Amino acid sequence: MLMRTDSTSVMDIVGIGFGPSNLGLAIAVDEHNRSVGPAEQISAVFVEAKPEFAWHPGMLLPGTTMQISFLKDLVTQRNTTSEYSFLSYLAERGRMAHFINHQTFFPTRHEFHDYLAWAERKVGADVHYGTRASSITEADGHLIVHATGPAGPVTVNTRNVVVAGGLRESLPTGVTASPRQFHNHRLLDHLAALPATDNNRFVVVGAGQSAAEVVEYLHDNYPSAQIHNVFAKYGYVPADDSPYANRIFDATAVDEFYEADRTQRDSLLQYHRSTNYSCVDLDLIRELYRREYAEHVAGDRRLFMRGASRVADVVETDDAVRVRVENLLNGEIDSMTVDAVVYATGFVPTDLSELLGDLVEPGVTAGDVDRDYRVVTTRPVAGAVYTQGGTEHTHGLTSSLLSNIAIRSGEILESVVAGRSLSRTA
Repeated sequence: MLMRTDSTSVMDIVGIGFGPSNLGLAIAVDEHNRSVGPAEQISAVFVEAKPEFAWHPGMLLPGTTMQISFLKDLVTQRNTTSEYSFLSYLAERGRMAHFINHQTFFPTRHEFHDYLAWAERKVGADVHYGTRASSITEADGHLIVHATGPAGPVTVNTRNVVVAGGLRESLPTGVTASPRQFHNHRLLDHLAALPATDNNRFVVVGAGQSAAEVVEYLHDNYPSAQIHNVFAKYGYVPADDSPYANRIFDATAVDEFYEADRTQRDSLLQYHRSTNYSCVDLDLIRELYRREYAEHVAGDRRLFMRGASRVADVVETDDAVRVRVENLLNGEIDSMTVDAVVYATGFVPTDLSELLGDLVEPGVTAGDVDRDYRVVTTRPVAGAVYTQGGTEHTHGLTSSLLSNIAIRSGEILESVVAGRSLSRTA
C-alpha cells in the first residue's frame, strides 16, 4: 500500500469502508482498468475497520431471504456481461440450473453473503482490513486520509475519497448497549454469549422486517422461551413491494428525485416509506400470526405481540433485565423479567463531520450532495469527497440500499475519471 505522504505518490481513489458499496466501486475500477491503457487506469486503495470482509453476519438468520432481486447485484445493472454478476457466481459454484429450478428472484441472505465474499476475493482489490480512518485533511494540492492500522498510524495521499461508512446502530435514547441489551445487528453474537437457561424470556423492540425476523428466529430456536414484541403500531404494516411502488428504486428515479424540489422529495419519501421502513413481508406477518393464533388455541402462550405499546422503563441487573411495558391505549403497565432485550430500532447514517471536520456542517450526514454523489464542502478543497450513503434526502430511498450499487459505483467512477481528465488539460 502506498502509505506515503510525499506529493509524488497520490492515489486516484481512497475508499473508506469496504462493504458492498465500495466493493461495487472496486469492481467498476477493475473493469475500467481492463478497458483502457496504462496511462488512463485508475489507482484505488481501500481501508476497512473490520478485520475481514463481512456483510451483517449477526443477522444471517437461517431461511431469511433477500428483499431485492438477484439482478440488483454488484454489477448487472451497469454491465450485463460482467464476470462479477450473481449469475457468474452461480455458474462458478455449479448451481445455475438448481437456482433456475428454484424459481425465485430472491436468494437467501446466506447465499447472497457468499456471493459478496466471492466477488471480494475475485476482484482482489487493495483493501487494508483492521484499518480505521480517523480524518481527512488537505495539503500540496491533494487530500490526505489519516488512519490507524494494525501497525499504528498511517496516511495516504489521494485525489478523491469515497466514503462508504455504512449505517450505525440506533438505540433508543437512554439505552446503553450491554450483553443483555443490544441491537439486532449482532444478534447471533450476543445470543451465543448469553448464559443458557431452560426457560428464556426475550423482549424485542421494533415493528420492521428485522424485528419480525428476530421474533421468528427466537421462537424457532428457543422452544421453551417467551418472546414479547413491543411496538407503537397496532400491528405490523405489510411491505409494499408492488411493481409501481418499486419504481422508486429504479436508477432513473434518482435523476427525477434529485431534480425535484425539497417539498416534493419529502412527500415522495413519506409516501413510499412502506417500501423500506417499519414494514414486514406479508408472508412473515401471516406466519407469525398463525403461530400466535395456534398458541391461543392450544392454551400455551409463548409469543406475545404487544402492539400500541412502548418500553417505559428498563433496569438491568447482573443476571436479568426488568422491563416495564406501557400500553399506550389505556396506560396499563406490565412488568416482566427477561434474559435480554433486542432493539430492532434501525440505523442512522455515518456522520461525515467526524471525518471531514469543518469541511461539512457539524452533525450532518451528507449535507448538500451533487448528482454524482460528490459532497459539497463548506469551502473549496484540493480534491473531491464522494459519499455512498446518507443521501436519501437528495437521491432518494436507494441511498443506503443494495438496489442501486452497480449504477452508483459507475457514476462515481465516471466523475473521478472526468475530473482526472479535466485536471490534465487544465
